This record gives sequence, structure tokens and C-alpha cells, in this order.
Amino acid sequence: MAYTVFDKSNRPLIWISGVVATGLTVLGVMTYRMVQTPSPLVELEKMTVLAQRQTLAVEIEASGKVQPIQSVNISPKNPGLLKRLLVEQGMQVKQGQTLAVMDNLEVYAQGIQAEAKFKEALANLEAAKRRIPEQIRQYQTRLVQAQARFKEIESQYQRAQQRIPKDVEQANSQVQAAQSRFRLAENRVKRNETLVKEGAIAQDQFDEVLNEYLNARANLDEAVQRLAQVSNTASPEVEGIKQQGVEAQAAIAEAKFVLDERLKTQATEIAQLEQVAAAARAELERIKIQYRNTVINAPFDGIVTQKYATEGAFVTPTTAASETASATSSSIIALARGLEVVAKVPEVDISRLRPGQPVKIVADAYPDQIFQGQVIRIAPEAIVEENVTSFEVTIGLVTGLDKLLSRMNVDVTFIGQQIPDALVVPTVAIVTQEGQTGVMVPDEKKKPEFKPVTVGLVLDDKTQILSGVNPGERVFIDLPEDKNKNKDQDK
Repeated sequence: MAYTVFDKSNRPLIWISGVVATGLTVLGVMTYRMVQTPSPLVELEKMTVLAQRQTLAVEIEASGKVQPIQSVNISPKNPGLLKRLLVEQGMQVKQGQTLAVMDNLEVYAQGIQAEAKFKEALANLEAAKRRIPEQIRQYQTRLVQAQARFKEIESQYQRAQQRIPKDVEQANSQVQAAQSRFRLAENRVKRNETLVKEGAIAQDQFDEVLNEYLNARANLDEAVQRLAQVSNTASPEVEGIKQQGVEAQAAIAEAKFVLDERLKTQATEIAQLEQVAAAARAELERIKIQYRNTVINAPFDGIVTQKYATEGAFVTPTTAASETASATSSSIIALARGLEVVAKVPEVDISRLRPGQPVKIVADAYPDQIFQGQVIRIAPEAIVEENVTSFEVTIGLVTGLDKLLSRMNVDVTFIGQQIPDALVVPTVAIVTQEGQTGVMVPDEKKKPEFKPVTVGLVLDDKTQILSGVNPGERVFIDLPEDKNKNKDQDK
């Protein structure tokens, strides 16, 4: 009984349960189909994008390397032993700072000798400058003295010519006067001799007369002798004076010749001594320069990037502008100043670059950081490597100087002119059909339809649309499978 009641009473429940189960099954199948089969609207949104207005910036990408602004290998001006090295790799140095000192004992000794020779040459020059004017003054004095002597002799000659005739005439007059006195005295003696014999006069009186006679006779002899002497010496005196005049003229000529020759040679002698002094000075300056060159100073502010030699090593001159990478053992150190980036830009992009243009820099060592820079200069001549033409562009660092190191590899992006409010679609949306450029847009049935467009600037994944598409209009970036099949069949 219990079973019957139970059976009857549960039939409706079983039926209802079946209906509910069947409904749930149908709902699940419908839901699954809805999930597995997207609606046309959802599929359209996945395969299309909106044409949008945005600011379009020209960007040119290239690779580059961080390099010093200035780099030089430091080496001595003359070969020799490195005596002292005062810097180490990585040290910051200032312009003019002493970096190294070469062995300079031999140069120093040469400098001492050269200085002594220069002082000697200078002393000889100064002595000559004092001696030569004094010699000239002495020669001038001799000439003046010789000229004065000649004038004196000339005056003597003239006086002798004037005096001698007068002396002869005077002597003749004296002889005549003496003769007159003698004859007078002689006559008195003759008269008084008779008188004294007759006793008319005293003997004393006669003696007086006789004494006058004797005096008159002596005066006459003396006058005659003087006349003879004057007559005999007149000609020799004149001749002697003439000879003295000739000798005086010769002395004048000699003194004038010596003076003229000294005046001629003084300039030559001074010039020769000045030349010797100048040569000694030049030699001294050469050795001074050589000595200064043994002290090697920093040509600019910078950092020691390489160290090639140690104290005691023999080093030789190298080219001043050689790169650090090409340095040889003859260099002492490598010195670098500042940092910049040198990038190689393809020929097709070089027209879009200009000095001062901003640049983004990403280093391999800092992939998550963007450093700022700007274009400093563009090389005037291209580089051709493996048939690829490019130009070197130098970029100055605005940021990153504290992190970037020399010879780091970097990627650079040149930020070009911006186009505001440009209508842009993905470059992948651009297609070509029958020689026309266009895009695929949804038709009324949401199916791809070709639409011609005018393309402007193309920047990698973005293309500017000048006409043919309106802002907010959808364009296909991926086509349905049937369309792709048709495209494949068309191909």
C-alpha cells in the first residue's frame, strides 16, 4: 500500500524534473554556441581600428656609440726613459697638470753648458760695444792730434819763411854797424898811437882807445859769424820744417785710414758678435724647450682612460691625434675629455636631421632609461660600408653624463618635426588594389570593402591619411578567413 501511494503521488514530480532537465540542457547548448560563435559586432571590433587624430612626430632610429669629445694618446716629444708617472687609469686631471716626467739629467747638463756659452757670447758682445766706441774715440783723437801737428808745422814753416829773410837782413845790418864801429875804433887807434908816441896823451888814454878797438873787432867778428850762421842754417831749417810737414801729413793719412777702417769694421764685428750671441741664445732656448718637453702636462681637462707605460720604460713620440684604440707601447697614457654619441644615419634619413634636434638615447647597459641629447653636427661626407651609404651624426649629451661610459653601444631616436591633429591609421591597414592605395572598411553587412585613400607621412606602424577616410571611421587591420581565402585565391 505504501508503495502504491508513493508511486502515484511522484509521477508529476518526475515529469517536472524531466522538463527542467531538458530545458537546462537546451540553455547550456545555446550558451555554449553563443560563446563559441562570436557575434558580427564583436568580430568587427577585433578586426578593425578607428581612424584617429593625434600628433604625429617624425622619428628616425639609428645605432651609435658613446665616444669622448676629445681623445689623445700622450707621448713624449723626444724618445727617452720614463722617469716618473704621476697618474693612474681613471684619474681626473686638469689642463696643465703634470702627468709624467722623462729622464732629463743629460738635457739639464746641456742646458748648463748652453747657458754658459750664451753668457760668454753676451759678455763679449757687451765688451765690444764698450770697446769699439772707445777705440774709435782714440782713433779720432789721433787724427785730430795729427791734424793739429800738421797745422803747427805749417805755421812754423810760414813763420820760418817770414823770419829767415829778416834774420839775414838783421845780421847784415849788425855786421855793417860792427864794421863802422870797428873802422872808427881803428882810426882812433891810429891817431892816438902817434899821439902817445909824441907824448900828447897818456898811455892810459891810449889803452882805452885800444880796448875800444879790440871790442869793436870782436863785435865785428861776432856779427860776421852770426851772419854766416844765419845764412847757412836758413835753408836746412826750412827743409826740416818741410820734412816735418810731410811726416805730419802721413800721420794724418794713417790716422784717417785707421779710423775709417775701424768705422767700417765696427758694424761687422758687432753683427758677428750679435750673431754668435743669437745662436747661443737659440741653442739655449732649444735646450730649454727640450727640457720643458721632458715634463709632460695635460693638454686639457679630462680623464685618464688608458695607461700604456710604467716608470723606467723607454717611450718614443707618437702621432698627437691617434685614437686610444690604436695606441702603441710608445704612448704613456690616453686622455679623454667629455662624452658624446656618434651615430650612423642612413642616407635616406639625413635630410630630416638638423643641428639642435632633440634625440632620445637608450644604452644597452641601461635598457629601461632614456637619456636626452641633441644633434651637434652632421658629417659633410658620407661613409660607404658594404655598399651602404650613411652619415656620421654627432650627438651631445644633455643627460646621462654620470652613467654613460666611453664606447658603450646605444640606440638613438631623432625626434623630428611634429604634425598636430593628423588623421592616423595603422600602417598594416594600408592595402593596394589594382594599383590604388587604400584601406578596407566595413560595408553595410560589416564585410570588408576597399576604399581609396591619399597617404601622407609614413612612420613605421603609423600612416597619415590625407583624404578618403573620416575620423572615427573603422578600418580593417585583419580580414575574415573567407576574405583571406579569397585574397589567397586572388594571389
